[in-house]
Amino acid sequence: MTQALVFQLQSLLGPAHVLVGGDLAAYEVDWRKRSHGKALAVVRPGSTDEVAAVVRACVAAGTSIVPQGGNTGLVVGGTPDASGTQVVLSLQRMQAVRELDAANMTVLVEAGCVLQTLQEHARQAGFLFPLSLAAEGSCTIGGNLATNAGGTQVLRYGNARDLCLGVEVVTPQGEIWNGLSGLRKDNTGYDLRDLFIGSEGTLGIITAATLKLYPLPAATLTAWAAVPGMDAAVQLLGMARARLGAGLTGFEVMGQFALGLVAKHYPQMRVPFVHDSPWCVLLENADHESEAHARGQFEALLEAAVEAGCVTDAVVAENIAQARQLWHVRESIPLAQAEEGLNIKHDISLPISRIPAYCAETDARLAREIPGIRLVNFGHLGDGNLHYNVQAPEGGDPAAFLREQEARVNELVYEQVRRFDGSISAEHGVGSLKVDGLPHYKSPVAIDMMKAIKRGLDPRNLMNPGRVVRA
Repeated sequence: MTQALVFQLQSLLGPAHVLVGGDLAAYEVDWRKRSHGKALAVVRPGSTDEVAAVVRACVAAGTSIVPQGGNTGLVVGGTPDASGTQVVLSLQRMQAVRELDAANMTVLVEAGCVLQTLQEHARQAGFLFPLSLAAEGSCTIGGNLATNAGGTQVLRYGNARDLCLGVEVVTPQGEIWNGLSGLRKDNTGYDLRDLFIGSEGTLGIITAATLKLYPLPAATLTAWAAVPGMDAAVQLLGMARARLGAGLTGFEVMGQFALGLVAKHYPQMRVPFVHDSPWCVLLENADHESEAHARGQFEALLEAAVEAGCVTDAVVAENIAQARQLWHVRESIPLAQAEEGLNIKHDISLPISRIPAYCAETDARLAREIPGIRLVNFGHLGDGNLHYNVQAPEGGDPAAFLREQEARVNELVYEQVRRFDGSISAEHGVGSLKVDGLPHYKSPVAIDMMKAIKRGLDPRNLMNPGRVVRA
């Protein structure tokens, strides 16, 4: 049966787009290299009709499907298991920008379009598509929507869900639902669009989307500020919101050790105040008047913050090149952490007001229970999302640390998250890494409703099984 399915898929897409055997690591190994799966085949359809045909063939054969975009996910949600029986459905050939509607300020794009490509296409047309991620050079729009990606501008523009007006989906039965309307108001029943966004391919395959565009700002400025503590960072955020309003498009916090790793592993980078302050903040101000107005706003904000005692030193980028350098430092933290060795990653969200207390208490508990532990804490403070990562003690074996301590560290970190009314996944999703832990941190009523939705739309459990919820 499996070989017959492969032959059928080859007849549907052509042999060149049905990959069997050989080196398929790009599709079978996850981004963090934590999972090494084995696919029956990797299929690469070039249109929505071909996606639907592949799904129908797999359904008839009883074969499960793993949808995949750029394979940049961090929770092992887009790679096959080790059984060799699953079909990986890659959407990377579906890259077209089908239509840009300037009057409606929307763009219709296929799921395989790389995020950076869409950003540049919008910019050339005089618009801004504000979703921005470290992986934007390789992640795809379908994956961004399937995981409800966040990034650095959520506090102004929202997550991927907030940027999407409609989707086109191939259902688990191989039918095509065209929900690509560019309407901002459509009150005709359940919002099916939001059901598929964030479902991680477990309810259907997003093949295209209608997305919001925004006017390009007249000027975008970046500032870097040293702050004496996390409570001071939260105070600065409040001042920035009050003074900059909607112009505040980025507010990132970075711990001293996280920045120290960048300075250690990438000595060519200039990391401001890396040894002078326990925390630094990266702010972005997008102004629709002029650069002079934006700079004046920034300088007034930082002067007031220094007077209030929540900023000890600050610098405003003088040009685009300097701004890019500052953002490059921030975006290099995960890479520097990887250079330091295997680590335990957490993508948590908390009420912003409770973040200082969470960090103080959780830092202390981890230090007591695992002496020498090193915390790589950074993230999107503006929307309450921290990447609260844990590194092995200096000189220790990172692999052994991960093997021996990951379960305990996760339990402690997530129990604290629950106590502070937060979430164990802010923007990375659930995937297979968190699927078994989710019922411990989400209410039984919510889990039951999620399972009911999964059974209702995918009764045979063929769409990305073992991710998000256990069917």
